[in-house]
Amino acid sequence: MGRKQTPGFDAKAFLTKARTGRSVSAYEKKQVVFAQGDPADAVFYIERGQIKLTVISEQGKSAVVAMLGPGDFFGEGCLAGQPVRMATASGMTEVSVVRIGRQAMIGLLHERSVFTERFMAHLLARNVRVEEDLVDQLFNSSEKRLARVLLLLARFGKEGATEPVIPKVSQEVLAEMVGTTRPRINEFMNKFRKLGFIEYNGGLHIHSSLLNVLLHG
Repeated sequence: MGRKQTPGFDAKAFLTKARTGRSVSAYEKKQVVFAQGDPADAVFYIERGQIKLTVISEQGKSAVVAMLGPGDFFGEGCLAGQPVRMATASGMTEVSVVRIGRQAMIGLLHERSVFTERFMAHLLARNVRVEEDLVDQLFNSSEKRLARVLLLLARFGKEGATEPVIPKVSQEVLAEMVGTTRPRINEFMNKFRKLGFIEYNGGLHIHSSLLNVLLHG
């Protein structure tokens, strides 16, 4: 799902302009932007870097529910009356995010039709992603789920993305996303490397040939 901007409208430039209710902040890798249980009072837009959303159960079990990149919004639950954060957002890399206060965001959605269009496109794309994740968990093998996660991290199919290097992601995090164990992730990653689908060379390179796992695996 591409993130093509509405013609004549640059969401990044629009949001990063200093105005009431908006601020730009930088976070280090692993630094928390907001934690599960914090008051939900703002929406965030990723200017650069990648964000991980993690949920922790009452029993202390954690699960990665989303990994987001430049052009994505997160924390939008506050607009639907969500009083507290349902997940923890933290940087997978160094990140720069724009914080838009809840009331300021509501004002933007009322006043700027092109911005509303851009935001609604994000919500629809996120909804499709959630449905795809559910189908993936119900019907696909752990190997296929890992292949899909890696392709999503590489933003495969996004405009300008071809066989990129993805940020360093631990096998523990991949195991949480896929719903399997770290030894199984290690086994699949070694298999993908031997088949030439991925390579380690100054980072993890994802090749488009990894699609073969989804199509024929």
